[in-house]
Amino acid sequence: MAWVYMLRCRDGSYYVGSTIDLERRLAQHQAGEGASYTRRRRPVVLVWARETASVRDAFLFEKQVQNWGRAKREALIRDDSAALRALASRRRPGP
Repeated sequence: MAWVYMLRCRDGSYYVGSTIDLERRLAQHQAGEGASYTRRRRPVVLVWARETASVRDAFLFEKQVQNWGRAKREALIRDDSAALRALASRRRPGP
C-alpha cells in the first residue's frame, strides 16, 4: 500500500507527494527533512490523503494532481466530485 497526500504550506500553496509511510513522511516535512519546497514553507498541514493499492498507482496519481490547478486541488480536498468533473471538462478541447 502507498499514499498520495497534499499539504498546505505556510504561504498557502499546496504540495503533492506520495509515500509508503505517511506518518513518517509528514514528520520529515515538519522537521525540514522533506522536499526543498516544503522546507522553505513550514509549517505544513496535511489537508488530504488517499491510500492506493500500489506504489505505482500512488506515483501516477501524484503526478496527475501536480498538474492540476489550485481550484481542482481544492475540490479534491473538499471531496467535491461535481466540481472536479466541471473543472476537468473545462480543459478538454471543444468539438
